[in-house]
Amino acid sequence: MCRVAFLLAVVTLIFPATEELDNGLALRPTMGWLHWERFMCNTDCDRDPDDCISERLYMRMADVMVKEGWKEAGYEYVCIDDCWPSRQRDARGRLQADPKRFPGGIEKLASYVHSKGLKLGIYADVGKNTCAGYPGSLGYYETDAQTFADWGVDLLKFDGCFMEWTLLGEGYINMSKALNKTGRSILYSCEWPLYEWPFHQPNYTAIRETCNHWRNFADVYDSWSSVKSILAWTASHQDIIVPSAGPGGWNDPDMLVIGNFGLSHDQQESQMALWTIMAAPLLMSNDLRDICPRSKELLQNRRIIDISQDPLAEQGYRTAEVDSFEVWERPLAQNRLAVAVLNKQEIGGPRGFVVGAVPGWKICDPGCNVTQILPRYKEMGVQARHSQMVLSVNPSGTALLTVTPVHADFRRLRKLHWQDLSVRQKPATVL
Repeated sequence: MCRVAFLLAVVTLIFPATEELDNGLALRPTMGWLHWERFMCNTDCDRDPDDCISERLYMRMADVMVKEGWKEAGYEYVCIDDCWPSRQRDARGRLQADPKRFPGGIEKLASYVHSKGLKLGIYADVGKNTCAGYPGSLGYYETDAQTFADWGVDLLKFDGCFMEWTLLGEGYINMSKALNKTGRSILYSCEWPLYEWPFHQPNYTAIRETCNHWRNFADVYDSWSSVKSILAWTASHQDIIVPSAGPGGWNDPDMLVIGNFGLSHDQQESQMALWTIMAAPLLMSNDLRDICPRSKELLQNRRIIDISQDPLAEQGYRTAEVDSFEVWERPLAQNRLAVAVLNKQEIGGPRGFVVGAVPGWKICDPGCNVTQILPRYKEMGVQARHSQMVLSVNPSGTALLTVTPVHADFRRLRKLHWQDLSVRQKPATVL
């Protein structure tokens, strides 16, 4: 039997949507590139000049993002993570970039990135030190916010290491106020709930009023087990976190590791599809200078990105589990629905899933126009309410669809669909 989760419409009645941080940013999920998972804290530029954390790395990534179509696809932020600063603040108490690895300073790097039509992100920490031991912002929130603004920074990733957990909220709120005080538009990416969950349930009303997106769970690794753990955590907490998401504020399941070493191509498709259903920020951590063509094509897939950036701007949710399949659904603008069917088995060959078993399929009365986006694009035509069309899904792979009702009374049927699923469990059909 499948277990159907409480759906967004019902949850929203219980937990009304909170007000977002009103800085006009992140009205759609953020897209860009972030160094951490792939390049980590590699500061040895003598031994590894091409891959160390230096201005050269970010300039080359900006070049590639323009030249190779990433900017055109919607990826606009080039983001520095930990390990960029000097070990000491300057004489005026300001953060400063490591002079050997960033000889031009962050202001010069920001100007270079801006000249490419892109935006620059930077990293700091709410506590006394960053996670890698560099100077943190505790006691310097206004100074650091103004420094970032003076440099022309466009995004701040604010980590939560070396901080008493009971003071996290105060610290994140103070930095949010400090950023707004500068008068510069700086997207604010927080890790507040990640560091509070071990102690208690975070206050998502306050988080959404403070941050543009926020990490909830552990760092992503370049492995399928890591991706699965993030999906499992998100699904088990979706009644708490989904109502907080929307224009101006998003749940962040961490970076896309597509194009690296640890995921098969089917697993890369699963991460891309499910991060899109979750309306997650799409922040790649890979080497864009040397990425396989299939991974590049997946990351730049226009139909997937259109779902990610859909103007309805609602996060999706897991709606069913059955026989080692998971079904995830996301409402889209123009009365459409995005559906991802994940085959959780990691043995054997492709398995079939009957589309009529998707919980949201009841909106297809009398029918829906169906487009398969993954694993390969295919127009599947109009399918009836009780369609027996079978999706073939590879082990650890995902089929991604968009579904458009062909009748005029969709809104009434969608409302009935959410109400019905809130009180009943529905069996799904597999082959």
